[in-house]
Amino acid sequence: MKLTVVGGGSTYTPELVDGFARLRDTLPVEELVLVDPAAERLELVGGLARRIFAKQGHPGRIVTTSDLDAGVEGADAVLLQLRVGGQAAREQDETWPLECGCIGQETTGAGGLAKALRTVPVVLDIAERVRRTNPDAWIIDFTNPVGIVTRALLQAGHRTVGLCNVAIGFQRKFAALLGVAPADVHLDHVGLNHLTWETGVRLGGPEGENVLPKLLAEHGDAVADDLRLPRTLVDRLGVVPSYYLRYYYAHDEVVRDLRTKPSRAAEVAAMEKQLLQMYGDPALDEKPELLARRGGAYYSEAAVDLAASLLGGGGSPYQVVNTYNKGTLPFLPDDAVIEVQAAVGSHGPAPLPVPAVDPLYAGLMANVTAYEDLALEAALHGGRDRVFRALLAHPLIGQYAYADTLTDQLIAHNREHLAWA
Repeated sequence: MKLTVVGGGSTYTPELVDGFARLRDTLPVEELVLVDPAAERLELVGGLARRIFAKQGHPGRIVTTSDLDAGVEGADAVLLQLRVGGQAAREQDETWPLECGCIGQETTGAGGLAKALRTVPVVLDIAERVRRTNPDAWIIDFTNPVGIVTRALLQAGHRTVGLCNVAIGFQRKFAALLGVAPADVHLDHVGLNHLTWETGVRLGGPEGENVLPKLLAEHGDAVADDLRLPRTLVDRLGVVPSYYLRYYYAHDEVVRDLRTKPSRAAEVAAMEKQLLQMYGDPALDEKPELLARRGGAYYSEAAVDLAASLLGGGGSPYQVVNTYNKGTLPFLPDDAVIEVQAAVGSHGPAPLPVPAVDPLYAGLMANVTAYEDLALEAALHGGRDRVFRALLAHPLIGQYAYADTLTDQLIAHNREHLAWA
């Protein structure tokens, strides 16, 4: 089995490699190819990856290359984890929207749109090159904004599943609070990427007992603290929103907070510099503890599980993925990309039935889906008016004066990445 990671020079990669090494019985990788244009960075990451495999006795071969076509040739699955423009572009995404009093964040709002515009054309080019060398390969997208990127890939006819670590993070946290094994926790997870709610927490599978009321009654303070939302709000909702919902439920509070501290991009850039220095140490043969603060917790386990199921191995029968709606949520178009529990096999994901969704959540999902429609149009076809329409549609913006100003700023800060600008 050959797996290729595009963006393999990311400081995330040792987390992924550690998962491949630990879970080799689930996903027996014979060749792991790390592809990245940043050759010096790639070699540091690749060196640590080989030492991780060696320490854990993994017999697989790790190859590093800057040649995308060679890297994806013959791959059974290709994982996308790239960041167009690097942390410098992320720094911009997180700062200029704040000038209008809007959220500065890399996956939602104006910053999220900027990332989508930079990313979609690049990802589609990569996917076409994968299709030329191996049309049967699965493409697993971890590149944000996952919902928009996955939809672009699906619309272009690629064998694609989107992946996010939010659900597996909740699964692990809830299992610890309940004192059970993570595999025993099944989430009723519903929404769009980075716009999701846990409407049930079931023990043993989709038909198991819903212990969410008990979880909130006994551990509501811990859950609310993790979300940085008031316990009273969580109790009134009766569900557990993704921590990304804080951008909606506490927008002005978050803006005030973001204006008073360094950007997350600045923190991550400093962390990455330190991590790369660590990766260069020939004595280091495991992922360092610092990596846990980088983000992407449990990404490796989710990725292994998904790849194993898609490639006919022993992955979990049900997994939270991003895929076409196809009637699962009747208030959204069939070609909307939703994030829900699905039965996953070599045929791809098949979403499980979802009970009727409360209008409080369904309305916001429909609004953000409309934004994502317009965002994808802007990413595929460009043009100032398309950017403006997407920003005007976003519930975190919504006012024409803000949308106008943010459109000009987005284009100015991203001109080098926008072929049409």
